[in-house]
Amino acid sequence: MKLRSFFAALAGLFISLPSTATSLVGQPAPDFRLQDQAGEWHTPEQYRGQWIVLYFYPKDDTPGCTTEAKAFRDSIQEFADINAVVIGVSLDDVDSKAAFAEKYDLPFPILADVEKQAADSYNVIMKIGSMTLAKRETFLIGPDGVIARHYPQVKPDTHTAEVLTGLRTLGAGTET
Repeated sequence: MKLRSFFAALAGLFISLPSTATSLVGQPAPDFRLQDQAGEWHTPEQYRGQWIVLYFYPKDDTPGCTTEAKAFRDSIQEFADINAVVIGVSLDDVDSKAAFAEKYDLPFPILADVEKQAADSYNVIMKIGSMTLAKRETFLIGPDGVIARHYPQVKPDTHTAEVLTGLRTLGAGTET
């Protein structure tokens, strides 16, 4: 419980940390190969032709991260309706992902980036003391594999609606 309190106290820090990832907009999405909560491997390439909502978050089963994951879960059909997949990523391991996904019935991949491969290539690594975490940031990757939008400041309570609006503004769901 102390760890949860620690992360809750730092919630404002997660929102206000500056990001260097904005320069990725308009660039091909960095590649990665990571396992999800079921041990299945995922790469951005396998989702070519769909919009990808790639969201990074600090830690499984902490208050803000749970709020964000549940909001994506509750809107998953809206994402599917506009040809968008939701993929979460943190530095936690596959076992942690499995427990988190099962506890909250998460119907989308949450990827274990234990080697920090994706977080590093998307410039979302943060250090707090001796801990290394992913910042809470989201990237919208177009069907062509190019990063169309970056959300460097995420509020877990309202982010899903913000992302859905962003996708619709970018034309998601209207591709032929």
